[in-house]
Amino acid sequence: MSEKFSLKDELFNLKKVQKIASEIKAVYALFEQDSFEKEVTEKFDELELKERISHISSMFKKYLPSNYMEATNILLQALPCELDPKRTDDDFGEFIYASYSDFVVTFGCNEKYLEFSLKALREMTKRFTVEYAIRDFINQFPIESFEMLKACSLSENYHERRLASEGCRPKLPWGKKLTTPYTKPMSLLDTLYKDKTRFVTRSVANHLNDISKLDASLVIVRLKEWKKAEEQDEKEMQFILSHSLRTLVKDGNVEALALLGYNPNPAIEVKNFKIECLKVKVGESLEFSFEIEAKKDELLMVDYVLYFQTKAGKLNPKVHKIKKLNLKSAEMKTISKKHPFKANMTTRKLYAGEHKLVLQINGQTYNEVVFELLV
Repeated sequence: MSEKFSLKDELFNLKKVQKIASEIKAVYALFEQDSFEKEVTEKFDELELKERISHISSMFKKYLPSNYMEATNILLQALPCELDPKRTDDDFGEFIYASYSDFVVTFGCNEKYLEFSLKALREMTKRFTVEYAIRDFINQFPIESFEMLKACSLSENYHERRLASEGCRPKLPWGKKLTTPYTKPMSLLDTLYKDKTRFVTRSVANHLNDISKLDASLVIVRLKEWKKAEEQDEKEMQFILSHSLRTLVKDGNVEALALLGYNPNPAIEVKNFKIECLKVKVGESLEFSFEIEAKKDELLMVDYVLYFQTKAGKLNPKVHKIKKLNLKSAEMKTISKKHPFKANMTTRKLYAGEHKLVLQINGQTYNEVVFELLV
């Protein structure tokens, strides 16, 4: 049997530590490389991924000069070459360099070193994103940090441009919560959405998707303005629209759907809606089918909503995608679907009792049926 994959061991291991240690030794002759490698790696087994980042950062503090600026300059000199500027997407670099920005935020996020630290982060993000480290600076020094991010948004290096969006996303996964208003970065996004690099525009779209969970109208208005301005390639603008609106589309927001070309009141008829069994056991699947007939040409977003029973005895809706359809007038499409109710799911605990299934097409609800889940 093969060993279970471990992300933390893939990203942080002896080979990776030896790599950065040799790079530091090459620019700092007094560096005790062997001792550093040993002390760093001997604790790895008891540390999770983010803890390993902090651990390496603390070892920098121990094995590099006590003066923060001197130590950071050594790390900067030891950095590898910048990531390939010719690439346009998915070029994250080596995760172990996250420990470099962690060192900066841990020991240099203060007024004394502010300007120096922000410049250091700009260099580091060209090797591995500093999107997590910059958030402490934004919270403590918002004016200076946003000035730096504005400069990044105008940089020739697309990793810096991406940082200007990714670093201040309001709901960045695993990121520290920001205390600045979610509207603050909008002026940066007004520049970045025009970018020719997918790595940047994906971040802009993810950023807007975050905001859509807080302020849907702001996102829709801004996207309309960007689309009307025609300052982005049409195909890339469509990607930005689709990726930015994915949460609103899933929620059936009619304005978001309309912006993507979906008629909020499609000329269709839903027929022959059938559910195989009104009682479903955990471990089995809910099976249902239906037909859609178009009265005229229609672009359709076909979803279904499952209302799950909660511990408190209430029904909690969850939207699930089925497919996108482009039906011609008088065309009919038959759709069949199975939804498995798996035991021991990590994302949801299943409770016995009444559940509900609702069809949702272009944000509008159609047929619905109540069924019972047996645990």
